[in-house]
Amino acid sequence: MIGNDVVDLWQTRHESNWQRKGFLEKLFTNQEQLLINHHSDPEIMVWLLWSMKEAVYKIYNRETKIRAYIPKNLVCSNISFLNNNSIHGQVNCNENRYYTKSYLDNDYIHTIATNTPGDLNNAVEIENKNIKKDEYGIPYLQMLPDKLHDVSISHHGRFEKVVTILKASKLK
Repeated sequence: MIGNDVVDLWQTRHESNWQRKGFLEKLFTNQEQLLINHHSDPEIMVWLLWSMKEAVYKIYNRETKIRAYIPKNLVCSNISFLNNNSIHGQVNCNENRYYTKSYLDNDYIHTIATNTPGDLNNAVEIENKNIKKDEYGIPYLQMLPDKLHDVSISHHGRFEKVVTILKASKLK
């Protein structure tokens, strides 16, 4: 399964005050707040963690069909900055572990999440075409008339990202 989230950094700077009283406490665990407060760019860490949580929430929603406001149940950990613009991490939700890969751009943060680490390497961005939603509002890619494939859609501000997992056998 796949989930993704994109954060338009320009829009967050103009519409969200992450430094206001209670904001961090409402969304992030104590350990996550420490990561934010000790990072060289706390603002980027706020939106990175938020993007990781949102991407994983989309998988959780797909798996359970439950819509709930649970940001503190989505616990980010094992964050590794691979280079200036690629970050790997994990998010635990209840007893489940999810894997994330985030891309940091000057204008946005984009996170892809999967429930198996190998699927991160098979995640690809696609056009927003042939997308159908089920009765829960969960999107699927219509590959053949009778075949649906998991897809995740995210949009924020100036950006939209649509991703799916394509394994080599599906490309043939």
